[in-house]
Amino acid sequence: MKRMKALHALPLAAAMLLALAAAGGAVLVYSGAYNVGATRQHTQVVYSMLELAMQRSVQLRARNIETPPLDDPQRIERGAAIYRDNCAQCHGAPGVALSDIGKGMQPVPGPLVAAMQRWQPREVYWLTRHGIKMSGMPAWEFRMDDNALWDVVAFVQRLSNLTPNAYAELAGSAALQGNNTEATPMLANADAPMRDGSIERGRQALHQYACHACHAIPGVVGSASYVGPPLAGLASRSLIAGRLANTPHNMQRWLQHPQAVKPLSAMPSMGVTDEHAVDMVAYLATLR
Repeated sequence: MKRMKALHALPLAAAMLLALAAAGGAVLVYSGAYNVGATRQHTQVVYSMLELAMQRSVQLRARNIETPPLDDPQRIERGAAIYRDNCAQCHGAPGVALSDIGKGMQPVPGPLVAAMQRWQPREVYWLTRHGIKMSGMPAWEFRMDDNALWDVVAFVQRLSNLTPNAYAELAGSAALQGNNTEATPMLANADAPMRDGSIERGRQALHQYACHACHAIPGVVGSASYVGPPLAGLASRSLIAGRLANTPHNMQRWLQHPQAVKPLSAMPSMGVTDEHAVDMVAYLATLR
């Protein structure tokens, strides 16, 4: 008898929990307590929930799309030009940084170098065609015909195998081809003490420069898919980029001039200012 009463009480308890959750959500929304400013990160729970909802939505809607042949070199070359003109500004490319607009978007646009680790070609097509609500990702359906959309997909499939120079050559941009010829910067006095950076501002700077688009960074909310090495324990490593002693000055140099330090690196110059670089160094020094 007691068991039957308990079973009958379960739906009521579930309904009460749902009502409390809805009330809590309403209070959060109408109070304005949640900070929507792009200078502050989502919590990891909110970020992961939004990302999962997006992934499942795309997978459901793209499941019956038939993928055409994507190996035609001319199709890939056309896709490279379209990507250069319309996509690299927000998603970057090998050796090419996101534009300031792309860096400031929240969530930050993911690097498409790793797209095929997470998405099927038909899903990349659907994403490109339909865009994503409230993310800054536009729908290209009314700006590109179907052949152009598949050209982009064909090129994105090749991104992970391209060096910065190979990307520049394929995309046909002389400006990009010069990206790896950055002159080695000279520090005024590498032995002089650096000013004390702000650890908190450094964490925010790593977020605002979209470093978490490619690296897993403790304390910086991001996706579980990365194209660069994780930065956990960075302060305990002896070398930076496999060639520089891990000192504050060298870390600043690497953050501001990665192509000069390691010309074949796919890490682009992100336009980090001196002030922000010092703050970023201060935060990275805590990652032991």
